[in-house]
Amino acid sequence: MSDLSDLADFVTAAVPVLSRRIPAAPARLLGRLAVPEETAAGRARPPVDGEPDFFTALRALGPLPVERLLGALELTIDRYDWSGAPDLVSGLPQPSPARFAMVTAGGHDSAATSEAALLHRLRPGLADRTGALVRELVTHPGIVPLLRVETAATDEPSIAAAHGTAHLALAVAIAGAVVHQAGPPVIVDRAAATVGLGVGLAARLLLEAPLPAAYSAALLAKVRAEYLLPRHSHSSVPVAGHRFGLAEHELPGLADFSGNGLVAVADGDGRAAAADGDGPAAAPGGGVVVRTGAATGSVRVELVILEEAPAEAESGWEEIVEVSWRATEGRASVMSPAGTSGHGLRRETPPWPGDYRVRVHARGRDDDDPALESYKLVVWAAPPAPETVFRRSDQLGHRLRGEPEPARPPEHAYRWIRRGPLQVAATVTVVTGATVREVLVAFGADPERPEAIGDIQRYLSLRRSHGQWITVLDAGTAVLVVEDNGYRGTDQAVLEAASVHGRAASMFWNVNAVTRLSFAEAGRLLAMHEPWGHEQWAPELAEVLTGLDFAEVGDRNEKGLLAVERFTGRGLTPADLAAIERAGTGYRIME
Repeated sequence: MSDLSDLADFVTAAVPVLSRRIPAAPARLLGRLAVPEETAAGRARPPVDGEPDFFTALRALGPLPVERLLGALELTIDRYDWSGAPDLVSGLPQPSPARFAMVTAGGHDSAATSEAALLHRLRPGLADRTGALVRELVTHPGIVPLLRVETAATDEPSIAAAHGTAHLALAVAIAGAVVHQAGPPVIVDRAAATVGLGVGLAARLLLEAPLPAAYSAALLAKVRAEYLLPRHSHSSVPVAGHRFGLAEHELPGLADFSGNGLVAVADGDGRAAAADGDGPAAAPGGGVVVRTGAATGSVRVELVILEEAPAEAESGWEEIVEVSWRATEGRASVMSPAGTSGHGLRRETPPWPGDYRVRVHARGRDDDDPALESYKLVVWAAPPAPETVFRRSDQLGHRLRGEPEPARPPEHAYRWIRRGPLQVAATVTVVTGATVREVLVAFGADPERPEAIGDIQRYLSLRRSHGQWITVLDAGTAVLVVEDNGYRGTDQAVLEAASVHGRAASMFWNVNAVTRLSFAEAGRLLAMHEPWGHEQWAPELAEVLTGLDFAEVGDRNEKGLLAVERFTGRGLTPADLAAIERAGTGYRIME
C-alpha cells in the first residue's frame, strides 16, 4: 500500500468536490453525534453479532438521512475519476471465483446501507481497510486543515453542518477510491456501496471526534434562544442508595436528610448545605438530592419548570419541601447517582446560571415498592431563601427527622391495586346477603355458562368487541365481583337487584381518571357519585365516609375501595384476586 501522503493529496482534491454536494440537514445530524443529547440516539441500536462497528453506526442513523445523502452524491461518485488514488487494496483477500445467487427481501434500510452490507459480505476486510485509512488520515498534516470548521460558521447549525460535511467528505473520498480499486461484482451498486460505507465510517468517527472549539458557545446560544417556559416532562429515574436528584454534572455523594426528611442541597464537594432559619440559606452548586423509600429500582418523576413560584402547594402529596439551589452553569438533569436520566429529564432546567427554588413533592415512600413511589420537582428562578416545609406526613420522613411515626392512613392498604392487573381500569363490587348464583343473575350472566377467562378474552379480541364480562368469588360473608376494564357494577338496576337481601357497593375507575362510587341496600340505590368531595351523600353513608377526603388528589381509588369495605364489611385483597386468577373462570354478560 502506498504512502499516506499520496492518498492525502488525492483526498485533498476530492473533498471540495464532494462537500459541495452534501446537503446541510444530514450533515448537521452527523456533526452533532458527539453532543451528549445526540450521542445516545446515535448508539441506540445494539450491534449485530459479527457486523462491523461502522455498520452499526450507519443503521442507527435511520434510512432517510442515508437515502438523502445517496441521492445527493451518487451522480458525482459515478462520474468522478477515482483512478488517481494510490494503491489501497493490496494484501486484501481476493474473492473466490465461484458462482452464487442472491435472494433479497424488502426491508427498512436505505439502498446505501443494503449495498454496503452486500459489499462487506462479498469482500471481507474491505470495510476494515477503509476504516483504518480514514482513522489514519484524520490526523495527517495535509488533511487536518480540511476538517477545521471555517470561522465564517458561527451559529450552531452552521458549525454542526460544516463539522459533519468535512468528515463525511473525507470518508466518502476514501471509500470511493477503495471501492473503485476493489472492483466488486456487477450486482453491487458501487455508488450506493460507497455512500453506505462512507456515511457509516463518518458516523463512527464523529461519535468520538472532538467538536469544533466554537461549538459549545454556539450550542448554548441556540439553547438559550429557543428555551421557553413553562416546561413539563416526566419519566422514570433509577434509584441507588435511596437517592436520586437534580444536578448539572454528577449527583453529590453525601446528603443529610435529618433536617426535613426529604431533600438536601449539597455543594460541589458533596457536602450538605445547612439553611439558617433566621435568614437566607446558602445556595451552593452541586445538586439537590432526594431521599427515596426504595433503595434501588426506578421511581416516577415529574419535572416542571416555571417562570415564578406556584400559587399554592398541591394536595395529594405526603411530603413537600422547598429549598434554594444555585446553578453554576444551568441545564441540570434529574438523574440517578450513576448519572443516568430518563427521557425528557436530561438538561431541562434553564440554561443560565443563577439562584433557583426547587419544590420537591413525594408520595408512596412508605410502601416498600418503587413502583408505588412518585415525585414532582418544580423549579423556578428566585433569590436564596430559607427552607420551607409545606407537608410532612409519611412515616419515613418522621423517622429521618427523629420524630414519632404517624399511623398510616387506612386507605393505603389498597395501594397494591396500582401494581396489579387492575391498575388501569376496573370495577370491584361487593355483595352481601346473596349467593353467587343470585349475583350472577343480577349482573346479567348465565350461572350455567362459565368460561375460561382466556377464551373470553380471545373471543372478544378476535371480534374486536368491548362486550362485558365478570369474575366472581364466594368470600363466605360476601360475594366479590371483579371486572377487568368493565363497568357492569356501576349500573343502578344491577346494584338494586344484587342488594335485595343485603347490601351492594362498587368502585369503578378507568384510564381517563373517571371514577364512580356506588351504594345500594335492600334493593334501593343510596348513592352513585363521582367521588370528588362535592356530592350530597345519603345520611346512611356518613359513618362509611368519615375521614375520606375525596377532594384531595391522590388515593381516590383506594379511598373508594375502603368505603366499599366499610359499607359491606368485606373488601378485596391480593389473596382474593389470586384466587380468582387460579380459578380462571369468567362469565360473559348476556346482552
